[in-house]
Amino acid sequence: MALGPRLDLRQSQSLVMTPQLRQAIKLLQSSNVEVTAFVEEELERNPLLERDERAEPRTAADERPAEAPAPEPTDAHAAATSDALPADGAAPLDAEWDNVYDADGASGLGAGVGRGGRGDFEDELSGIDELADARLTLREHLGEQIRLTFHDARERLIAAQMLAMVDAAGRLPVTDAAIAAAMGCEEALVAAVRRRLQRLDPVGMFAQSLRECLAVQLAELNRLDPCMEALLDNLEMLARRDLRGLMKVCGVDSEDLADMITELKRLDPKPGANWDAAPPPMVVPDVLMRRLENGEWAVELNPETLPRVLVNRGFHARAVVGAKNKDDKAFLADRLQSATWLVKSLEQRANTILKVAAEIVRRQDGFFRHGVAHLRPLILRDVAEAVSMHESTVSRVTANKHIATPRGTFELKYFFTTAIAGTSGSEAHSAEAIRFRIREMIAQEDPEDILSDDAVVERLRKEGVDIARRTVAKYREALRIPSSVQRKREKAVPA
Repeated sequence: MALGPRLDLRQSQSLVMTPQLRQAIKLLQSSNVEVTAFVEEELERNPLLERDERAEPRTAADERPAEAPAPEPTDAHAAATSDALPADGAAPLDAEWDNVYDADGASGLGAGVGRGGRGDFEDELSGIDELADARLTLREHLGEQIRLTFHDARERLIAAQMLAMVDAAGRLPVTDAAIAAAMGCEEALVAAVRRRLQRLDPVGMFAQSLRECLAVQLAELNRLDPCMEALLDNLEMLARRDLRGLMKVCGVDSEDLADMITELKRLDPKPGANWDAAPPPMVVPDVLMRRLENGEWAVELNPETLPRVLVNRGFHARAVVGAKNKDDKAFLADRLQSATWLVKSLEQRANTILKVAAEIVRRQDGFFRHGVAHLRPLILRDVAEAVSMHESTVSRVTANKHIATPRGTFELKYFFTTAIAGTSGSEAHSAEAIRFRIREMIAQEDPEDILSDDAVVERLRKEGVDIARRTVAKYREALRIPSSVQRKREKAVPA
């Protein structure tokens, strides 16, 4: 065989992760709030984008019954993979005139005025919640009380030193003797100051142990009697749920001991832990669900968080005419392509989310009508095959998104649970429904007949659930339910 150079033609296919494709994937797996933040950045960066402030009419695409099949949407990255630019003066490829905004009225939408041209001061008015004073931090709150409580300069100085040393939970991890030695004063004076500090709001601060913290709170409630002191001295027995031993130590019967334990549960073991904690973020649903008059479920995107933008083609046409060189025209073409891609991607993202959410609602109809006991096993492949999408696309759609239902607000991922096989080839059961059933059985068990894990397995198998004992133990521990031995100590206590 002769050796020499030659030319060959080969054809191959490969997926290229362009910046627009990566951005389309990111949009698909982001929540409406995150997408709104991204759109706000694009509005500042792209002069051809305009915020759509028209009242959005309800259409069949916006409110979709879960039982009805949804129209086939295009993949979210379809626009990102297209390198073609629209011709000047024409609509973008695959775009509708409803998504195009023309400031000159050429699109048929009429002339529009931007928000910057408004003459009122509506956006500058502050809400009444912004007028309220900010909440003081825990140290500021205690500092104000110290200034009002202690009038002696020495006591105020000791109190300020303790305030500087207290930890986030409200504990004082230093002994009175160490503070007295550091400040050159009597230990009795330090102890007296600390006792007064413990009665400040929140009560129980500046304690050196859990027992002392709870004792101060009980004393404030006038409930620190000898029996309660004995219970505080044996908290480790309470942790082991040794109720019989506690009854002997405290000298009380089972009813009094139950009341004492209930009082302890009402106390705050870490009085300073939640003071400076930020309030939990409010979950904003991306999808809304409600029941129609005919009994079907309607699914729609949340219009309050759904970003809506339009392409200002009138401004683009004027800018192209006034462009003086190729660089300006290339910049305008790039901005037009980016704006067109964003509008189309947002529309495709909305259709994809609606289609996946409608399929989830259709499959979990029993849960919405009857409760968690009727939750069906569901995996990504089931929904992907039903809506003709890839599993990765369904995974991105259900990530970081919540749906508001008549039974509460849930993350879309909540409805995907593993399947527990049924006995004798019967229908499989959802793992979440099994956990609910285990919690229900243990809550209703007879105090004289505590259910072991083996007993729970037998009951579930009678109900058609083929489950192993180790699985029941794992679910019970995940639900933070004590073992049968610990529950027997707690419930089966002799009078």
